[in-house]
Amino acid sequence: MAERPYVLLSVAMSADGCIDDATDTRLILSNDADLDRVDEVRAGSDAILVGAGTIRRDNPALLVRSSARRSGRIARGLPVSPARVTLTASGDLDPAARFFTAGEGARLIYVPAAERDRIRGRLARAAGAAGVEVIGAGDPLSLGAVLADLAGRGVRRLMVEGGGIVLAQFLAEGLADELDLVVAPVFVGDPAAPRLVGSGGTGKRMHLAEARLIGDVVLLRYLPGLSGTAGGLSPKRLVCTGIYAPRCELRAPDRAGWGDEGYQNRGRRHARRDRAKWLLPRPGL
Repeated sequence: MAERPYVLLSVAMSADGCIDDATDTRLILSNDADLDRVDEVRAGSDAILVGAGTIRRDNPALLVRSSARRSGRIARGLPVSPARVTLTASGDLDPAARFFTAGEGARLIYVPAAERDRIRGRLARAAGAAGVEVIGAGDPLSLGAVLADLAGRGVRRLMVEGGGIVLAQFLAEGLADELDLVVAPVFVGDPAAPRLVGSGGTGKRMHLAEARLIGDVVLLRYLPGLSGTAGGLSPKRLVCTGIYAPRCELRAPDRAGWGDEGYQNRGRRHARRDRAKWLLPRPGL
């Protein structure tokens, strides 16, 4: 059994770094195509985690939406949607929240070990439902203990969808294997709007594995545990395929140079270099 699951962080933010605005209405930053991508990532996960603040603020169901993907999970012998996981130190959760009432399957609530009985009593109506379990995970509540318990339950791939403090904590503690960061063409401009914040960061540069246009948003896929040359990795360059390509990837050079036959020819190299600069279509194209 793995020591901990593979942890994938998923978040969308505005051009000025906000993951929501300061109003009572949730700000949708992703477009339909990106929301479908997120649904695909959910369908490939064993569990989805959000903080209690996200449940209070957004009331998410955290279910796989696509009927084809739900059928695919059933065909593989999996529950129709991944297990749902949350963290709370206070137990301040509404038993009527969709986290508890929407769909079926496991719902795991991790709390400080010393507060387990109190919080279980507070959430008695929800905790008595099938699949709902309140679990003590360290004093104070420890992400490492949460991940170890999830691994013991067979969770190999964990998707973390928020909120900002929880996402920042996974990054700060070095417990994130992948960060899928979507940047939307929206300027919030409100200093009170939530952002990815925590008690501190690592200050380390992350390895950019992919940059992809999805409609009017950009997906940046980072691997926080790697850097461009760390751990014996070769230096990499960003390669964009196709004219005004919407998809780019990082490739390592071979012994002859950049490992791309076209780059061995000076003329083709300059043409590809110029073409790779354009990640967005030109007006009228």
